[in-house]
Amino acid sequence: MPIYEYRCTACENKFEKLSPIGQADDEVLCPVCHNKGKRMLSTFAAFSKGSSGESSPVAGIGSGCSGCSSTNCSSCH
Repeated sequence: MPIYEYRCTACENKFEKLSPIGQADDEVLCPVCHNKGKRMLSTFAAFSKGSSGESSPVAGIGSGCSGCSSTNCSSCH
């Protein structure tokens, strides 16, 4: 079961909830103020360790897209 990230529309509290995939868009209440939470786009960083022990970002995450120096891949399209 995946963990989804939410932000409260009233108090801006960020929180997570473990939910079945089919219930990801169901109404979720903030654990702080009990107002409605809105699902956020979850982001993460992925790194790979090379044979000599160095870490490098996977798929250009955090180091720019392939072919450009931007750290925001939406600027490459």
